[in-house]
Amino acid sequence: MSRNRSSSAADFPLSGVPADLAEPMLPYLEAAAVEMVEEIQGLVPEYARPPDSRYGRRMRWAVEESVRQFVGAIGRPGVDWAEVTGIFEGIGAYEARKGRSLDGLQTAIRVSGQVACRRFIKDARRLDWSLDTLGLITESLFVFLERVAGAAGQGYARAQGELAGERERFRRRLRDLLIMDPPASAEAIGEVARSAGWPVPRTLAAVAVRPDAGGNVPLLPPTFLVDWDAAEPYLICPDPDGPGRDRMLTAIKATRSAAIGPTVPPARAALSLRWARRGLALVERGVLPGKEPLRCLDHLPSLVAAQSEELLDVALGGRLAPLMELPPHRRDALSRTLLTYMECRDNAVAAAERLLVHEQTVRYRIRRLEETLGGVLLDPDRRIELLLLLHHLVRLDPGDRRLSPADPPDA
Repeated sequence: MSRNRSSSAADFPLSGVPADLAEPMLPYLEAAAVEMVEEIQGLVPEYARPPDSRYGRRMRWAVEESVRQFVGAIGRPGVDWAEVTGIFEGIGAYEARKGRSLDGLQTAIRVSGQVACRRFIKDARRLDWSLDTLGLITESLFVFLERVAGAAGQGYARAQGELAGERERFRRRLRDLLIMDPPASAEAIGEVARSAGWPVPRTLAAVAVRPDAGGNVPLLPPTFLVDWDAAEPYLICPDPDGPGRDRMLTAIKATRSAAIGPTVPPARAALSLRWARRGLALVERGVLPGKEPLRCLDHLPSLVAAQSEELLDVALGGRLAPLMELPPHRRDALSRTLLTYMECRDNAVAAAERLLVHEQTVRYRIRRLEETLGGVLLDPDRRIELLLLLHHLVRLDPGDRRLSPADPPDA
């Protein structure tokens, strides 16, 4: 049967059945509805509710009303489709709002039709119907079932669309709530997350991203909360160190550049986003590598130093004045050597391998630095300070450092 049938008499064969055929069936309508409900509950577990429950009473009413409408249309121009389809549109919408599929409802409709067919065959024998009459009633039943199933599907689809829009509104609200600073309470986050259908993870990470210039954005799993329209786009990744890590990396690789903030509890998402954006800024300055999504915690020295650039600039002139006064090419070679040497735990051989020079060159430069800087290299209390200053000098602004912070740019 086509789903595009109209409600005309020609499309609904019951109009050709004598009206007095319905009267002998009326005393049996309630029994027919009871049988249908029992079979539905036996085959559809989610519908197996106590008869006196609100759900049970509502289901029985819907079945009884459908049976009454069908039998009442015998010998008449047609069914009151608005009333019948309205019932099933409501049922379909209810199933969608409860998060169930349409399978159970479609099974219930099919089972009801099977029960009706069996009873009509019995009625044909009991009431001596002709084969033509039984054929008209059976064909009308198929039309009826098709219409109510279609109405249920329409109600289901409409409710799903409404729910999707509502969930998306809550997802946007949740996304904004997570990055609030100061942070929202765990209770507030949990309440909005439930409405958004988003399981609150144990941990999350914020990812600062730059979409491709063409405006194309990657398709992400629904567990990710995203704001592509923000001035600085970002996404929230749940459980970034869990099973979804590979999916996250694959998805954000499609962006021009990205930086992944530290993994934090949900209430500290703002902190993760703040550092992700700082990491991305360093990627875009060319200070940190950007071929792969940057993990901020893998670049702590650069991030910490970048947050104190003004202070470190001033400190360079005081703490490392003799080094800063050297010509740029000599200063660069010595500062790189010293930083690498310290990172290699004062191992000249390892430093030479990283710098691609002879180990004697490293030792010579270290002796020159000891002569130039004096006791700074030997003072254990200054070691962390020296590492920060060198990291700032070598890694954050290579090749563009003035002889002294006090000198003019063209000195």
